[in-house]
Amino acid sequence: MRNFIGLIHKDPDSDYGVSFPDFPGVITAGTDLDDARRMAEEALAFHVDGMIEDGEAIPEPSSLEEIMSVPDNRDAVAVLVPLKTQARKAVRLNITLPEDVLEKIDAYAEAHGLTRSGFLAQAAKRQMQDDEHRDNARECALSA
Repeated sequence: MRNFIGLIHKDPDSDYGVSFPDFPGVITAGTDLDDARRMAEEALAFHVDGMIEDGEAIPEPSSLEEIMSVPDNRDAVAVLVPLKTQARKAVRLNITLPEDVLEKIDAYAEAHGLTRSGFLAQAAKRQMQDDEHRDNARECALSA
């Protein structure tokens, strides 16, 4: 199981906030430190599951030294947050597509809030599911 660094922040009259330098924009909060830590585990797992679903690569965890070298991070308390999900390794590949097809893929992906990789992964999964359903239906028809 991999661990990522969460930064706990506390402003007066607020809950404990947690952010993840390796996942900009992922934030959560808890009413106390234990609650903040639990919420951080949930937020991290939820975000990574979404990245996996979209076909995005999961970054390698940054070192504590890297994170704490950023001046804005020095006011926070760093905690290790275990990644409790089945993060599959993303593999980089090189493919060739006609330019007009690639332009249509990019336009569609952007319009639907996906990355190119995420769109292609979803399209491939959908095609394989459709083919499997069609094959199962054909087998049922032949055995009837």
